[in-house]
Amino acid sequence: MTNVAIIYYSSYGTTHTMAERVAAAAEKTGAQVRLRHVRETAPQEVVQSQEAWKNHQADIADRPVAEPDDLDWADVAVFGSPTRYGHVTSQLQGFIDTLGPLWGQGRLADKVYTAFTSSQTKHGGQESTLLAMHTTFAHFGGIIVPPGYTDQLKFTDGNPYGVGKVTGESTELDGDDLAALDHLVERAIRVGEKLAG
Repeated sequence: MTNVAIIYYSSYGTTHTMAERVAAAAEKTGAQVRLRHVRETAPQEVVQSQEAWKNHQADIADRPVAEPDDLDWADVAVFGSPTRYGHVTSQLQGFIDTLGPLWGQGRLADKVYTAFTSSQTKHGGQESTLLAMHTTFAHFGGIIVPPGYTDQLKFTDGNPYGVGKVTGESTELDGDDLAALDHLVERAIRVGEKLAG
């Protein structure tokens, strides 16, 4: 059985919804799944000043928070982050910065890593955000498994680096979004199983 850790940050809920879909798709393959959000580090006065952010924080208050042990346990790690100026959020980066002890012991190496993101606009930095996560995975010594153009659906979403959702006016995931997320995690798990075999 493959252990899959889904580590993500979400402020308004889109990346959270994407992470839940990834978890459901991974569970369908028979994988053991840990769905974990990273801690909120933004000042509470900022969070509370934005209705969607405040509501999402309340919605996930009782959900498990990511810990370094979740990556130590995982065979496959799927990271998710909204795009912030073409990069991951400070919240996700803060979690990554806690992984030094595991990295120093080589315990992040030789695992499969892949990623997803979201942005409000079509050219909002999704590719650079995914590539930034790939850079982190390379430092871990991880096996980076992008979706590439390994399924016809990738010619629809056009993103070979991971999965990206353009929220625009709607944060709802459409059929293409769901299929792309399913393909992302199913492919990562298949590669992880081959490496374990």
